[in-house]
Amino acid sequence: MESVLFKALSFLLAIGVLVSVHEYGHFWVARKLGVKVLRFSIGFGKPLLSWRGRQDDTEYVIAAIPLGGYVKMLDEREGEVDPREVGRAFNRQSLRTRSAIVAAGPMFNFLFAIVAFWAVLMLGETGLRPVVGEVAADSISQRMGLQAGDEILKIDGEVTPTWSHVVAELASASVADTEMPVQVRGSEGLERQIYLQTRELGDLAETRDLLEHLGVKPDRPVVPPVFGEPMEGLPAEQAGIQGGDRIIAADGEAIPHWSHWVDYVRARPGKTIELTVERDGQRLDLLLTPESLQQGDQAIGRIGVANQPVEGLWDGYRVEYSLGPFSAFTGAVSRTVEYSVLTLKVIWRILTGQSSIHNLSGPFTIADAAGKTASYGLVYFLKFLAIVSISLGVLNLLPVPVLDGGHLLYFALEAVRGSPLPESWMIEGQKIGLLLLAGLMGLAFYVDIQRFFG
Repeated sequence: MESVLFKALSFLLAIGVLVSVHEYGHFWVARKLGVKVLRFSIGFGKPLLSWRGRQDDTEYVIAAIPLGGYVKMLDEREGEVDPREVGRAFNRQSLRTRSAIVAAGPMFNFLFAIVAFWAVLMLGETGLRPVVGEVAADSISQRMGLQAGDEILKIDGEVTPTWSHVVAELASASVADTEMPVQVRGSEGLERQIYLQTRELGDLAETRDLLEHLGVKPDRPVVPPVFGEPMEGLPAEQAGIQGGDRIIAADGEAIPHWSHWVDYVRARPGKTIELTVERDGQRLDLLLTPESLQQGDQAIGRIGVANQPVEGLWDGYRVEYSLGPFSAFTGAVSRTVEYSVLTLKVIWRILTGQSSIHNLSGPFTIADAAGKTASYGLVYFLKFLAIVSISLGVLNLLPVPVLDGGHLLYFALEAVRGSPLPESWMIEGQKIGLLLLAGLMGLAFYVDIQRFFG
């Protein structure tokens, strides 16, 4: 399990990278178009570290509050400007130049996502082949015609080489209201096309496990019910379990495989289990009491020990998926567009009441995801950064004053009017924008607190 410190550091690294990318977009385009940049700051508040650039005397700052950043440009509206440098002031630039500078931040977020996805697709992902093990009776999967032994090849034309790809495509499908084609290959080797009614997926924010919601269990090898090394101080060690112990029975019930044992323990938080194991050819009786672990609104049992690894057991289930440079690039662009559209759809559904506010993610959720993906490895962390970068890009383009999209809205109105908006309009717009932004941040914090502590 990732420590709080590790999650915090992963979160700070992620925010630092993405904020730097966004602000560098504004900075780079401003410099290229002849606008003087006074300060480039990562973070807000008191500067912790600052230095002057050798070119153009720009001040570079790393500040105390890491949740954002800004680029301060020369502007007559914010102070007196040396007459010799008036031509380099932001407010003196053409409408096209100002729009390019403002739009550059979100555009760099999208470019970063493309680069990150490109690297992921070339480095390759390892996952499990999407082969169906079981289909629950009267489930979404059964109604769409999915059968045990089917391998899911494509969803809506998108190739799904692993279960992760399947879940990602289903997440995208959940915001549509259509009949979506799913191409599968049966256990006999014949391919066929079935259809998913996407409205049946419901709101994913209310779904703990998407595959369980579909009524499908992935095909898995039968794992022998043999304990690995128990974790120190947890119920398994306290009960005297040792690595290599084979489970024979629990409360007199035979335990044929490891997943049966996992389900048995999860269903008995705080309840003592009479466990029979085989050790060195002899049977031993042990008393084991799983600790209670809260998972959402449900308590589950946990004992602190995994199964003993079996060499080669998963070889037929794992698949490595990677692409060449050109295919990876086109795939990266496609993914970036897909996630951008998905983000917009989710925002629209929240605003219109079609989706729950629990689709929002605050700093606790983002930090938790940052820690998890960083612990899994570089590929997973890059995917996380790409998705969050897309979210930042889309959110910043919303036509809300104080955001980049709000400034672009002002510029659009200026183009229609033929002159800048009155200063009083812009000030009132900024107030409304700050109020909306504060409300959104407060709502995200509330959802996070409810998710983690409620």
